[in-house]
Amino acid sequence: MRKLIALVFIIFIGVQGFGQVLQPAKWSLDISVSSPKVGEEVDLIFNVKIDKDWYLYSSDFDPDLGPMVTTFDFAPHASYELVGELTPVDPKKKYDSLWEGEYTYFRKTAQFRQTIKLLKDNPVVKGSYFYQVCTDVDGKCIPFDDEFDFSKFLGSQKVEKKQNVETKSEKEQRLLLQRDTSDPYSLLSFMIAAFLAGLAAIFTPCVFPMIPMTVSFFTGGSGGKWKGIFYGLSIIVIYTLIGSVLAPFMGPETANELATNWIPNVIFFAVFVLFALSFLGLFEITLPSKFVNNVDKQADKGGLLGIFFMAFTLVLVSFSCTGPLVGTILVESAGGLILKPILGMFAFSLAFALPFTVFALFPGLMNNLPKSGGWLNSVKVVLGLLELAFAFKFLSIADQAYHWNLLDREIYLSIWIVIFTILGFYLLGKINFPHDSPSEKTSIGGLVLAIAVFSFVVYMIPGMFGAPLKALSGYLPPMTSQDFNLNAPAAVVGSSESAICEPPKYADILHFPHGIEGYFDYDQALACAKQQNKPVFIDFTGHGCVNCREMEAKVWSDPQVLKRLKEDFVMLALYVDDKEDLPESEWVTSSYDGKVKKTIGKKNADFQITRFNNNAQPYYVILDQNGELLVSPRAYDLNIASFVEFLEEGKKAFKAQ
Repeated sequence: MRKLIALVFIIFIGVQGFGQVLQPAKWSLDISVSSPKVGEEVDLIFNVKIDKDWYLYSSDFDPDLGPMVTTFDFAPHASYELVGELTPVDPKKKYDSLWEGEYTYFRKTAQFRQTIKLLKDNPVVKGSYFYQVCTDVDGKCIPFDDEFDFSKFLGSQKVEKKQNVETKSEKEQRLLLQRDTSDPYSLLSFMIAAFLAGLAAIFTPCVFPMIPMTVSFFTGGSGGKWKGIFYGLSIIVIYTLIGSVLAPFMGPETANELATNWIPNVIFFAVFVLFALSFLGLFEITLPSKFVNNVDKQADKGGLLGIFFMAFTLVLVSFSCTGPLVGTILVESAGGLILKPILGMFAFSLAFALPFTVFALFPGLMNNLPKSGGWLNSVKVVLGLLELAFAFKFLSIADQAYHWNLLDREIYLSIWIVIFTILGFYLLGKINFPHDSPSEKTSIGGLVLAIAVFSFVVYMIPGMFGAPLKALSGYLPPMTSQDFNLNAPAAVVGSSESAICEPPKYADILHFPHGIEGYFDYDQALACAKQQNKPVFIDFTGHGCVNCREMEAKVWSDPQVLKRLKEDFVMLALYVDDKEDLPESEWVTSSYDGKVKKTIGKKNADFQITRFNNNAQPYYVILDQNGELLVSPRAYDLNIASFVEFLEEGKKAFKAQ
């Protein structure tokens, strides 16, 4: 079910953050066994403390999505071997409409674990890690890299096991607490959706006719009200137990499989299609009759136990209608919190049990119930078409992860447009399915729903030509898969004939937005600035910098900004997170940390720190031809007028020289 996600960006004006080298994430190392021996396996533990209002990107989402994935590089050595993949411990998940995909991240604390097997005494376990932390408060995104060495924990100089190293039991308890308390808003929206599914299940042919029969049984003797309450509680207990049994198999470990493996996603796609076809009337999904009959016999025993088995019988008999809805809730809970399937089943059963309990307490209300009829099958058909539409979400995940190119954005949209058009005509009575009753007139309710559905179809149609359709961003494939896009930005705004002096280095892998031409190497940009007698505009940016993309989309795209950038400056983009290796002749040794910077990103990040004493992105600097600062740098600021003023101040200071 669609998650409720909100990003709050606070406008940041002036030079706040200038002159500060930030370190929002503090790393520490540990191991899971205090004195491991040769032949044993041990977990290497990376613990991170994250400052308030900052978050750290995790390691288990698509690295091509946009944000910078945390990566670990273990130096090979004969004294140990890696066992399995490195695992982030219970990261949170979030869909970002800008990247058009889902990423994982940590707040406050983070932990990564890598299992190794010791092959020799005094093993040498070293390496490096690369990560990015960001904040929504003022738009900063900062990449970091550092080295690690576990040798002192594993060698002859073994240290005592730290007090914060967890036992297996302690780890399980902590994970339970973490999973149970994170993402409350997403969990609440999921429970609301599950509750609505429970209400929908009531209005199906398998359930609705049983309400008066069941309630009349309870109201026919003494203590009927209390029996009705116990009957409703029994339904809730049964469904909640189902969620509890499945909960251990639906937790964060499943999330990684859903994010990276095509097999579960294709299986879920097939299951949803199966559910849809069942609702549409092609066949019925039923449980073995022998099992149902045995449970039904237990209901004849009487007493509270008999009432419990009556509720169990209802759950089993109504499975052909409720099974697809229950299955949908369980599928949607996979990869979430450990409580998610439990609370999902609780919310579903609470709604499902509601009419049986309420009508047992107040039997007079049954006089207001509508009569059973063909409308009950219409509910099943509508649910079936919705199931069919949502099935393609899972196929899309597998398609994107493995680049099958089966479900490009416009193909996905065309499928949805057709499905919801069929739904609209069905609500108008123009299309019939098996088990539908003949209808000569369109009801007022059906007409209202048809109007809503056709309005939704009309909303989707512009998406075939590149409209963003932000309301559906959680379900659609990314815009990058769109072959035909009328909303692609214009390539030329203003004159750019003399924007560059010579072919830019790295132009085959690095790019400017909006048709801007410029450089990606500081020396090249400075030489061109001298030749053209222009100031240099430096954009410290990153591939995984969300706020950099925000600035480009909302500020740089403005005509008055774009014209100045193209005509009045030599543009220089310095990507601080690019992993392209530099030739050895271009390596630099940092005066800040003494390390050798061997990639484009590390060299640019070091330049920003050592020259401007800042390590946050986006960060904008205006220099003269000699590399001297003209005006105070700027950071993330969506105020277009303020950014234009910044550019004008830079031009004025340059002319004044």
